[in-house]
Amino acid sequence: MGIIEEKGSSVQLPLGTRVVVAFDIACGFCDRCKAGEFTGCETTNPSRVAEEMFGHALCGVFGYGHLVGGYWGGQAEFVRVPFADVNCLPIPDDVPDDKALFLSDVICTAYHACEMGEVKPGDSVGIWGMGPIGLAAARWAQVLGARRVIGISGTEDRLDIAREKLGIDVIDYTKQDVLKTIKEWEPKGLDVCIDAAGFRFAKGMLHKLQRALMLETDTPEIIAECCTAARQYGKVSVIADYAGKANNFPIGTIGMKHLRLESGQSPTQRIWKMALEKLRTGEYDPSFLVTHHMRLSDVPAAYKTFYNHEDGMIKIFVRP
Repeated sequence: MGIIEEKGSSVQLPLGTRVVVAFDIACGFCDRCKAGEFTGCETTNPSRVAEEMFGHALCGVFGYGHLVGGYWGGQAEFVRVPFADVNCLPIPDDVPDDKALFLSDVICTAYHACEMGEVKPGDSVGIWGMGPIGLAAARWAQVLGARRVIGISGTEDRLDIAREKLGIDVIDYTKQDVLKTIKEWEPKGLDVCIDAAGFRFAKGMLHKLQRALMLETDTPEIIAECCTAARQYGKVSVIADYAGKANNFPIGTIGMKHLRLESGQSPTQRIWKMALEKLRTGEYDPSFLVTHHMRLSDVPAAYKTFYNHEDGMIKIFVRP
């Protein structure tokens, strides 16, 4: 987020406007954008590699490499924003920077996780991964009226935040059997299972070996746990990152239990005005996520700390 310092001749937003910039880059005029499916934008990602890998390319994304358009990242002193009127959200004076910032990704992505799972009043919701997205999704599930929210992680300080700040039930997978515990707590299974963990950290030796031998790029272990824990006709929402292919995918469980699995990046531009109003009313407050404040020059070292789950780091508020 930042202040508009310069603009192109066709940009309607005035200079000096404080804005949040969406992580996903949309044009606003293609068929997908007109349908509100902004992460499917047909204009902003020229990558042939993405088209060859996936059949069709997703939208451009800031700071995510050439697979999604090769755009420079937003953690900088100045950022050039294409199609600014679509990708910038003006922020009113009554919303401070340290809350508004997270509209660019975390708040909207977490909401999208619950949206894909169709979380509704009375639901039981399990969330694998208590990083920023998982914790933010847990709060959204509460706002949406979930009867019970269970957070699953192997990092104690993240579980502490889930337990103490949100008041949800937690499972430490390093000390408890996840599926057995869920079965004891919810014998009929969970209504909604959200994967906010992703492919990067294989749990079992089988997938550690397959990834080491380049027999698969992604591990499906969390998705498999979600599918097992879900009730019949339950919903599995995959908001976590997956980029390639995985062996031992639980297709049989999905079919036999009549599960619905949905995945995808957040179409932030469709969500953020609603989310902004929740910030303004106080119904949603992301402040509990922020564990560190620092300068831009400190960010390279912080990436290593975050990746290694050290120093209790969850989310950082950075100023230049």
